[in-house]
Amino acid sequence: MSEIVKLSTLNKTWILDLDGTIVKHNGYITDGYDTLLGGAKEFLDSIPDEDMVIFITSRTEEYSEKTKDFLRKNEIRFDHIIFGAPYGERILINDKKVSGLSTAVAINTERNIFSSIGFEIDKSL
Repeated sequence: MSEIVKLSTLNKTWILDLDGTIVKHNGYITDGYDTLLGGAKEFLDSIPDEDMVIFITSRTEEYSEKTKDFLRKNEIRFDHIIFGAPYGERILINDKKVSGLSTAVAINTERNIFSSIGFEIDKSL
């Protein structure tokens, strides 16, 4: 792993892009179906059940049922999916806890290569 991100013991909200991050970018259009990127399923399965998983995608609502069916078929848990997001930057703004814990983490990965970033729980945070 190239980088380890330290996280607190608190429950988390995971906001993940779909195309190019979890599945092959635009595979649902070019191939007619989605393909999970290597390591994505294992990573998603490692997210604790108590955490929230939100996918965000530029896909239009027209693809919502097909997308949800793919995720369910592959036993990928999610709480929400936001369709129709703009193609540009996604900006996350959150406050720091009084303890100093930063409550926002942003990670950019290479398209169609699942992230090699690891996460470690730090009980001191």
